[in-house]
Amino acid sequence: MGQPQVQKNTSIDCDLGLGDRQRAWVEIDLSAIKHNIKELKSLLAPQTALMAVVKADAYGHGAVTVAKTVIEAGAEWLGVATVPEGIELRSSGIKAPILILGATYTVEQIEAVSYWKLQPTLGSLEAAKLYSQTLKEILPVHIKLDTGMSRLGLSWQQAVEFVELVHDLPNLQIASIYSHLATAESCDRTVMNLQQQRFETAIAQLAAINLPPPCLHLANSAATLTDSSLHYDLVRVGLAVYGLYPATQLQTAVNLKPVLQVKARVTQVKTIEPQTGVSYGYKFISDRTTLIAVVGIGYADGVPRNLSNQMMVIIRGKKIPQIGAITMDQLMLDVSAIPNLQPGEIVTLLGIDGSENISADDWAKQLNTISWEILCGFTRRLPRIFF
Repeated sequence: MGQPQVQKNTSIDCDLGLGDRQRAWVEIDLSAIKHNIKELKSLLAPQTALMAVVKADAYGHGAVTVAKTVIEAGAEWLGVATVPEGIELRSSGIKAPILILGATYTVEQIEAVSYWKLQPTLGSLEAAKLYSQTLKEILPVHIKLDTGMSRLGLSWQQAVEFVELVHDLPNLQIASIYSHLATAESCDRTVMNLQQQRFETAIAQLAAINLPPPCLHLANSAATLTDSSLHYDLVRVGLAVYGLYPATQLQTAVNLKPVLQVKARVTQVKTIEPQTGVSYGYKFISDRTTLIAVVGIGYADGVPRNLSNQMMVIIRGKKIPQIGAITMDQLMLDVSAIPNLQPGEIVTLLGIDGSENISADDWAKQLNTISWEILCGFTRRLPRIFF
């Protein structure tokens, strides 16, 4: 293993080194990403390409480094949500095809898409016409059909009209037609089957007028893990790249390795007497003499405040409870079970220490949310350290 790399955030004036001065950080295991790409590729037919979705700073993992890693590991495409996300990758020297999954609808965005050689999603007649009027050269574009997500895209029932229009407009070259599944992680496949049926109906109608698309894609992570009939020419994989499963019933499809760990350091250790309140609002009051540790991480870093008095962390391979309200920059632990704890010792909030493990799925379950939200919540105030 080489020396760890630290992704620096130039907007933050702080020490991003690996010494004792670093209060909290996110660790990214690049070998786990490579492993996950290999596992995902094993599910695909040789002619099916893999798009790694690296939007939202690669789900909080660090977009540029992750993008380079997934391409090296065999992903052929990258997916982002916005034009600036695509520009960040291009300006870092990444040459792989990049699909913008979100809407672009201004002249300035279109000019940037063309200049940086990004590939946009077209989901409306108005957007297609604006692109054609603005562009000075031919640009690959991807047509999105709404088959039941009720989000971006033109209705699947208008596919023939839309594709004919785009086909006849100057400067637009149809690179693919795609849609997005709303319930792929559900055990009940009724909606997913209906969406696939609508998608295939639209494609058959296009083939009937001699306008077959060069590339089709429908599958997200869950669909990629569920059924090869959903793979088509390309799959768009987000969460699974980062080692998490979209649903528990999919955990046997492939062997994914979690990529991200969140760690912080103890900054102070002190003893409090019985009936002593801890943190804002005294949501925790000690019932005994208690050894507490203050840890330099809080909700401004992405630790949800609603986990206050609910979460566990790991120190020296042992799970211990967090106590009191989580504050913006700090949180407190009951470390009475950890002998001779010292400032500077490492606390694992998410990840593995010894035989203990805490995952983003654990936090999501406690908060009645999804692991995607947990991963995306870790702010850039936390440096990403790549191994």
